[in-house]
Amino acid sequence: MPTISLCMIVKNEELHIARCLDSVSKLVDEIIIVDTGSTDRTVEIVSAYTSKIYSYPWNDHFADARNYSFSKASMEYCMWMDADDILEQTQADQFLQLKNTLPPDIDIVMMKYHTAFDEAGRPSFSYFRERWIRNSPKYRWLGAVHEVIPPNGRIQYSNIAISHKKINGGNPDRNLNIYQKMLAEGKTLEPRQQYYYGRELYYHQQYQEAVAVLEQFLLAPEGWLENKIEACSVCANCYYQLGQEQAALNVLLRSMSFDLPRAELCCEIGKYFLEHEDYQTAVYWYETALNRPKNEYAGGFVLPDCYDYVPLMQLCVCYDKLGDRKKANEYNERAGACKPYSKAYLYNKQYFDSLAIS
Repeated sequence: MPTISLCMIVKNEELHIARCLDSVSKLVDEIIIVDTGSTDRTVEIVSAYTSKIYSYPWNDHFADARNYSFSKASMEYCMWMDADDILEQTQADQFLQLKNTLPPDIDIVMMKYHTAFDEAGRPSFSYFRERWIRNSPKYRWLGAVHEVIPPNGRIQYSNIAISHKKINGGNPDRNLNIYQKMLAEGKTLEPRQQYYYGRELYYHQQYQEAVAVLEQFLLAPEGWLENKIEACSVCANCYYQLGQEQAALNVLLRSMSFDLPRAELCCEIGKYFLEHEDYQTAVYWYETALNRPKNEYAGGFVLPDCYDYVPLMQLCVCYDKLGDRKKANEYNERAGACKPYSKAYLYNKQYFDSLAIS
């Protein structure tokens, strides 16, 4: 059975840290805590779980801090978590089973990362992240923000999921400030960082600046394919906010120059035509979304609802607008099979029941 060091970097996480450690402390073999300047009870709380607590002066570089935490690990694998992450108790047995069965030549274990949830608590936004990494100098974090360990060696995928559940909001300007500090210092953002910088500008409603950064990223020959596709989506949202709807459609369609269409992008294109009352064309794109395979292993962000619930609900709307209420009702029932608790589904059901449609 492999041994695992849980390596965490923390700062002022008294609200989250006990919940996180309670969820995983009995499953790992060592806990490494690197504190980057807490002024609350974080260090006091973690001392009940481990004596391996280290101080690290924060230098606006997440990869540096994570690499320092890995350097203190003594087990075969390093596992990272953020303080506001948890391993749900329903996943504990699978976690231990994976430890018992992991082939000795595996270098990286990729696990699901759930970062958003619907009204029933089901994941609505997820993607795979490197979670167990062989304790070796060849595996090191890169990136001041949105840090990553480039995958190499033998990789195994697991459906075990870590859930990101923040109790309170952090500093929303932190990442943007780090990027802008880097640029002010004359540093060049590599493609992945450029993509995330564009996203940060979008989150801060600096739409024109975000478009400039993302369009430059899309034109560059470098850059990860999944980031290119997702950049088209973010760029489209910026164009919508700027009132440039045709430009938004164009960049969404441009996503298919990088690879076969993703259901997420098909739903966005369908929404464009639905809002422009071109219902037949909207139907085409929502039907296409329904028929696209969900490739969770490509590494990009996945919105599970875009592969069933969202297009089904939107097809219900389209066919109702086209006057085919029987077909609209059928799509609503299919959406209800995905999410029987959905308020939109229940509202539509009441509407169709009032029309005596079966």
